[in-house]
Amino acid sequence: MAGFDKRVDSARQALDGLTDGMTIIVGGFGLCGIPENLIAEVHRRGVRDLTVVSNNCGVDGFGLGLLLEKRQISKMIASYVGENAEFERQLLSGEIEVELTPQGTLAERIRAGGAGIPAFYTATGVGTPVGENKEVRKFDDRDYILEKAITADFALIKGWKADWYGNIVYRHTAQNFNPAAATAARITVAEVEEIVEPGALEPSHIHTPGIYVDRLTQGQFEKRIEKRTTRSA
Repeated sequence: MAGFDKRVDSARQALDGLTDGMTIIVGGFGLCGIPENLIAEVHRRGVRDLTVVSNNCGVDGFGLGLLLEKRQISKMIASYVGENAEFERQLLSGEIEVELTPQGTLAERIRAGGAGIPAFYTATGVGTPVGENKEVRKFDDRDYILEKAITADFALIKGWKADWYGNIVYRHTAQNFNPAAATAARITVAEVEEIVEPGALEPSHIHTPGIYVDRLTQGQFEKRIEKRTTRSA
């Protein structure tokens, strides 16, 4: 697959141009498939007044939870609060604006943004607070609400393997929101566990084509487990 070499030397270089007030979409589900090093670099830079779009906001002290500690996020668009005590505290105290969106709707809003679809109708949320102040239309005797697509200045995604040109393969459930997020931003930055030479990836195995990726970096990952449950043998 012909293309340009997308590799950069570090997460710091990968996030050049990220400034206060921007919107970023961050891949991952819980802590599965999150771009750990890119999030840590956002934290290090100290950029503020960010609108962050992600399934949830990490956990206390890790993932997107790091950005809550410095009050770097002014608005969070997510599907749930999860087990992040600081996120819950900031939400209930009014320190952060939160737009809770049903998980499937959130995924479709991001996908629509990447596909150039400005909005779509869905039955999810009709008659609930999710549907308040949104346009309602009836199709075949059923009400649907209008949901607007989501796009961003930056998308931060995490893959398993990539070639120099940014063609990405995800591993198992780490695929989650990452492929959709990759399509919906002006600049998409990917971090992966391994970068291989062009031609080393089987074309049919590629989940995100390199045309969507602007910058590529290789990282070391802690892969922390969000909630460990054990049982006796």
